[in-house]
Amino acid sequence: MENILEVKNLTKNYDGFKLDDLSFSLKKGYIMGFIGPNGAGKSTTIKLIMNLVKKDSGSISLFGKDYQKHEKAVKERIGFIYDQNHFYDDLKMEKMKSLLAVYYPSWDDGLFYSYMKRFGLNPEKKIKELSRGMQTKFALALALSHESELIIMDEPTSGLDPVFRSEILDILSEVIEDGNRSVFFSSHITQDLERSADFVTFINDGKLVFSKEKHSALEDYALIKGPNDIFDPMKKYEGLIGFRRDKYGFSALFKRENASGHFDIESTLIENPSIEDIMLYTVRGNSNA
Repeated sequence: MENILEVKNLTKNYDGFKLDDLSFSLKKGYIMGFIGPNGAGKSTTIKLIMNLVKKDSGSISLFGKDYQKHEKAVKERIGFIYDQNHFYDDLKMEKMKSLLAVYYPSWDDGLFYSYMKRFGLNPEKKIKELSRGMQTKFALALALSHESELIIMDEPTSGLDPVFRSEILDILSEVIEDGNRSVFFSSHITQDLERSADFVTFINDGKLVFSKEKHSALEDYALIKGPNDIFDPMKKYEGLIGFRRDKYGFSALFKRENASGHFDIESTLIENPSIEDIMLYTVRGNSNA
């Protein structure tokens, strides 16, 4: 199956930060969630994919083409939604649409207006009159109106209320139904990933933690909870990712293959972690309250 996006050994150096040898791929017909704490390198990676900043080494291909050699042809097939408003505030949505549509040979006005109607957007309203959620919906209407095969979104649900978030996630699921389009979106709202993503790519401090099918990632870990008297914070437990301890007991994230061998099973509870658990315990490591 063709990779719609392929990143190999991608590296970018800044003062005090390095995106270090990052590799992952996304096939047609799937949604990939891109997670990591603030400063992990998510926005840098997206800017590199969009050729907004230059890589130091590695390769990026979109639709099987080198993203730099075929930049115009590649970008005509991408719908890109920023984390912030990049429209002209004083323009009406109708005028903003007209300025952008000329850059896409496959632009479909009928499709655009159908999305505007669905989203409850009045094309005669100015950008500055839109709420954060309405701006995101307008950006999504634009992205979906030129037969884009890959939707790239940087924190699309940030700052939105649950109703808006749910609606946008429903739309993303519809986008990939034909099996020919994919979605790549970064988010710190891990509940959205739990609901909608097929694959998850997790980076921390510029390095890849994992990139895999969501359910496979969840099955790789186990969350163990129990009383403090059976947990030694100084001991090197095989497969331990991170732990929390307070006066009530401990909770620790382990690689699942190592989870059951360290403690008295009757004294502990083994749970399935969430994506948020995996990210928090990985990023924050160990702590005692």
